[in-house]
Amino acid sequence: MMTQKQKTTVIYAVPAILMGIAVLGNLFSKEFSWSSSDFLIAGILLFGTAMIVDLIRRIVKNKTYKILLCIVVLLVLILTWMEFAVGLFGTPFAGS
Repeated sequence: MMTQKQKTTVIYAVPAILMGIAVLGNLFSKEFSWSSSDFLIAGILLFGTAMIVDLIRRIVKNKTYKILLCIVVLLVLILTWMEFAVGLFGTPFAGS
């Protein structure tokens, strides 16, 4: 069983690893060309999501509600990321 500290470490390590992979992709691949603002937005989205999931994990007592809320937060992250990347909904924030 994981301790609370280990769970928190994992929650924040996942976005850090994803950002590290993005940095390596940007350094070694010609197809991967993020600007500094792209990294800033990705960091805000990923670490903001991690903070919200951690907050849900700490505050909500009912396990079913925890899981449902975390799924909703992750779906919002995915939809936001898709909108920024390819303009799924056609808002002015779309990257295409």
